[in-house]
This record gives sequence, structure tokens and C-alpha cells, in this order.
Amino acid sequence: MSDDTVSAQDILSGAGGGDPLFEKLDYALTRLEQASIFNKYRFQGPVLDMARRMMAKPGGIPRLYELAPRFESAGLFNGTDWANPAILLPKLVRNTLLYGDRSTVMLECLSQLRLLSVANGILSYPDFSVEHARHFLTRILALNLNFLFVSQGESERERLLNLKIDIGELFQFLLSHIDFENIIEVLTDEIWRILVQRPIQVSHVKKMVGQIAESLSSGAGSFGDTRLGVDRLISALYGPTQGSLDNPSPKEYLARLDALDFPGLQQEANGFARAMLDTGLVSDKHAFFLRWLLENEQETLISSALGLSSTGLDVLRCYQELVHRLIQEAVYPETSQVIYGLTMLLERGILYAPPIAPGLWRQIGLRLSSHAEKTLAAAFGDALPPRIFLLAGVVSLLGQPLGVSQGNNPTCQSARALSMWSFNDPDFLLHLIVKAARFDNVTMHFEGQAISSAELPAGLINAQVFDSDPVSVLLVPHLDRIYMEMGRLCAGRGEDPHLWVNPEFHGWWVGRKFAIAVDVNTGMLKDYEAFVRQFYACYHPFYNGNQPVIHPQPVGIAVTDSSARFVGWHAITLIRVALDQENVVRVYFYNPNNDSGQDWGNGVVVSTQGFGERFGEGSLPFAEFASRLYIFHDDSVEEDSVEEYIPRDELHGVQEMAQTSWAAGLSV
Repeated sequence: MSDDTVSAQDILSGAGGGDPLFEKLDYALTRLEQASIFNKYRFQGPVLDMARRMMAKPGGIPRLYELAPRFESAGLFNGTDWANPAILLPKLVRNTLLYGDRSTVMLECLSQLRLLSVANGILSYPDFSVEHARHFLTRILALNLNFLFVSQGESERERLLNLKIDIGELFQFLLSHIDFENIIEVLTDEIWRILVQRPIQVSHVKKMVGQIAESLSSGAGSFGDTRLGVDRLISALYGPTQGSLDNPSPKEYLARLDALDFPGLQQEANGFARAMLDTGLVSDKHAFFLRWLLENEQETLISSALGLSSTGLDVLRCYQELVHRLIQEAVYPETSQVIYGLTMLLERGILYAPPIAPGLWRQIGLRLSSHAEKTLAAAFGDALPPRIFLLAGVVSLLGQPLGVSQGNNPTCQSARALSMWSFNDPDFLLHLIVKAARFDNVTMHFEGQAISSAELPAGLINAQVFDSDPVSVLLVPHLDRIYMEMGRLCAGRGEDPHLWVNPEFHGWWVGRKFAIAVDVNTGMLKDYEAFVRQFYACYHPFYNGNQPVIHPQPVGIAVTDSSARFVGWHAITLIRVALDQENVVRVYFYNPNNDSGQDWGNGVVVSTQGFGERFGEGSLPFAEFASRLYIFHDDSVEEDSVEEYIPRDELHGVQEMAQTSWAAGLSV
């Protein structure tokens, strides 16, 4: 048998006839060890296949754990994304296990056993300590508690059955070597870190909180030092008020409300508001309470139940009939999270803009097309009519412009547009939603030419969007097609298409002056110092006459991973530039990814709290942000040049950060 033709079948038939599976795995592993470094990839597949079969057998996982150092030394991870443990990210594990092919899933499983060997001091790496390994495994377990304590969804379970491996057994094995109390602590920190960004979609967070509550109630662990944080999360969902403290059934809770006097109802209202504003999570009991208030003519308590400030209260008083109707039409236990969106909508004061209230009345009475109904029902189920899910999504997006995300889709441009319109042009957003929901078509214009989404082929999305908010599920496919068509209309112009597309797609307020750091034809840096100097002169308050950012501006960044390696181009929104509490000039921006808090390598770590960020914003010191920037728009009103006053040392520092990350190897 030649090296070039080795396969799992060869090993099964050539490893000694009736020898146990472990010996066949040993044989495949020996072949991998003996292969040259250039031929390792030819022998990795048989090892992974044998390991998968071993993992499926009783007692197989401990045996694979024993082989973990040998997997590493034999080169099983050579040439794969798992080659360097120091750059692995715990949050990517779940999608890998659920959506990777057999080889990818097995590489992930064996990598976790390898890291457990590091955590136990059996295997070592110069840049991956024992503490790092234990923390990494703890994060993995914390982010995947559902593998441990609750069953998967039907499709996920079916997929794992097809792979013939038990991920839950692997996680139980890891858990036996990791203190469960540490998992609860890490998971709680992760939940709070996500919630501080106030995303619209929090179903996954609610599931994690439910898993914690279930795990602790079954005695799987204890609160430890994280009791307060855990308690606040659990109580916010299951018992935020005195009347709901023991998580009663809906019927029992409504009976308790019927028996309460006015002070008792006021206490309930205040309790719901405190929990919601503290965590960003809304209990389904909150929805029951608001609907009960309307049905029992206790409308005076609605402002307390929403936790409104004087601004929100003024808006409520001016538009009381509309707000009451929104509660009647959109607030249900299944859509309880919309209550937070409604509060934020009122606090923004956008109902005072003349088109918004009529636009919402139109949305309330909107009749959806059959295609729109099917699309929404497929994504959110049939517990409520599709129009209710959409109305709830509209209210949430108008209240939380920075809470929308692109899900697991390549649609950062469309998600950014939804956020920008909600932030800056909400009546236009309402117009687009109506067109998509009623007529299955969105028309926009590019340089005077009408573009209709219904007449265009699919863009970057080839399947229905399921993992986003209702407005995104309905509207993003249309926007994606239009954006791609605008790009096609720019083909052959010899410049980056964002120069023309961004102002036409996003809105009139996008600056018509355009700067790009790279040459479109060669991909190399182009007069980079001048690019950075121009960005400083446009946006840095010390060099632009202290002019604030009036309208959010679309910019493009070169995303890098935690090792500062280039990942790809990404669309974000520059919202404002300001001094933080330490007198550091920071750029505050919106990132349409599910999580803005990211490590971009070489010490460039995006902050989402602690430096003056508002809910949904990420921020970086100005120079660090500039080092990852590659395109921006500007429409400055000042003509006098101040570029000569920008310190050259700072400009060179930005250039060095760029050239040691995404621009490595690019000539200046």
C-alpha cells in the first residue's frame, strides 16, 4: 500500500484482521507519525475517521484523551485552523460542532482533549499555559451548557446522530476535570457582557439563563461568588416582582393581580421596570402585566411599568392612544422583549417627528403578503400571527437602532443600513418595511436609475434568514440584492464601488468625499500616511475644529483576529468621537456583528463598556481605530488645512499598527 492511497478502509483491512479498534487507530496514527511534514495531510483523514469510531464506543473518549499528546506530536493538527491553540476562540466551537463536516467536528473534539491535556500538565506549549487552557475549556463549557443539561433541537440532534458521536459525553468528560462553579461564573460574565450591548435578539441569552437555573435547581453546582449576578439574571426572567417571585403559572399570576390593591400594583410595575432596565431582559410576566393594566383600566401605571423618564412620559402622554394600541397589538408573552424596545422608542422621542406616528398606525393595520407571512412564520413559528412578530420587531428596531445584528449571514452592509435608518431616518425605514411586507418588493434608486429587488437575482444570501430579528428576516434579502446590484453597476469604473454605492444606498447624509487606504487594482497600500492624516483632520476633535459627527457615517475596517491576522473587510458605522473619562479621544462605533467586543490583536481590543459607551456601541482609542480603518467618507465644512499640526509620531504609530496586522507585507 503506497502512502498516496492510504485510507480508512486500508487501515480496517490491513491492521491485523481481528485486532480491536484501538489497535487500528494506533496503526493509522503510526502512519501519520512516519509521514513527512509535506505528506501529513494524506494521513490525517484515516486518523480522524478511526478516532470518530473510537469516540462512539463506550470508554472511547478516555482512550482518545490518553492519545492526545501523540495526536499533537504526530502532526494531526498541522495545516488546519487548530494548529496553534493560542489563536483559537471558544465562541466558535458551537457552530463548528453543529455545522462542520465530520473531519472538522473531530478536529474540534480532539483539540479539546488536547487542551485538557495542557490543563492537566500533560502537554505543554510555550504560548499556551495551563491557566490559559483551563480558562479556554471553561469558556467552551459555559457557552455550550445545552450539550450538558438539555437536549438539542431536532435538526441538531439528527445531525449529531448522523455523525454517530455523542458531543454530550465529550462535554461530560471535560466537565469531570473542570469545576462546575467556574463554568457558572464564566457563563454569567459572558451573559452580562452580551446584555450590556442591548441586542434585540436575546433568545439565546434567555436559553442560557434557563440552563443555569435548571442546572442549579438540580444541584449540579452552586452559586459561589457569582450569586448576585446569577440571581439578578434568573429573577429578571422568572420572578422580577413580589407577585411573580415563585414563577407562577399565567393563570395564577393573573389571579394574583386581580387581588392586588393599587399600592401592590405600583410595586409590581416598579419591579418589572427595574429588572428590565437593569438587565435588558424582559420577563413574560411583564407582558401579562401590561395587558392586564389595559384590560382593567389601570393605564396610569403603564409609565411605571415601562420605567419611563420624564422624556418618555411626555411622549406617552402625547401619543397615549398609539402606545396603548401598540401594547394591545404587539405585546404578548412570546414577544415580551418588545417591551424594552417600546420603552427605548419613547425615550428617544422619535414620535415627535411628524411621519413616525402615522407610519406606526399604518404598520399596525398592515396586511402582509402571503410570502411575507410564510417567511416570518418559518422563522418565528405560529404561536402568534406573523404580523404581530413583525410589528414587535419594528418597535424593537426603532427603539434599539444599535441592537440589530447580521446573524450568521454575510450581510453586514444591510444590517448597518437598518441600524442607520432607524437611528437617522426612521420614516424611510418604515416605508421600506411596508413595501417588503405588503408587495414583496423594495425599490431604491442609484444615480437616477430605479432598482427593484423583485427583479434581481439572489445576493450573498442563498437561503432564508432565520437567526435575526423580524425586520431583518423580512427586509435584508431585498436590501442584499439591491446592494449587490449597485455594486454591479459600478463595475469597470476603476475605483472602489463604495465611493458611489454608500451615499446612494444609505442616505444623503453620507459624506461625498471618499478616502481609501489601498490601491483597488493592486491591493497594496496607497499613500497610507496621507490617508491617516486625512482621517485625523476629518474626525479628530483636536484637528477638525472640534466639529462633532453630525450624522453616523459608514466606514470600512480591515478585521483582524486575536493574532492580528487579516480576516476580511467589514462594514461598520462611525457614530461619534469623544473624550472618555481618562481624557483619551475614542471613536465610538456600531458593529453589526452579533458581538462588538472583539480582540483584533496586538493589544487592539474593542471595548463595549467602561469608557463612556452607550448601549450597543463599541469603542477604541482614536489611533487604534485608525489602524484598522481602510475606507471612510467625509463632508467637512472647514476648508483650512490643519494636517500639518497632527503629530508625525502618532501617524507613524498608526502606520506601524496597520503594518503589523492587516497590512503586513503590503508596500507603502
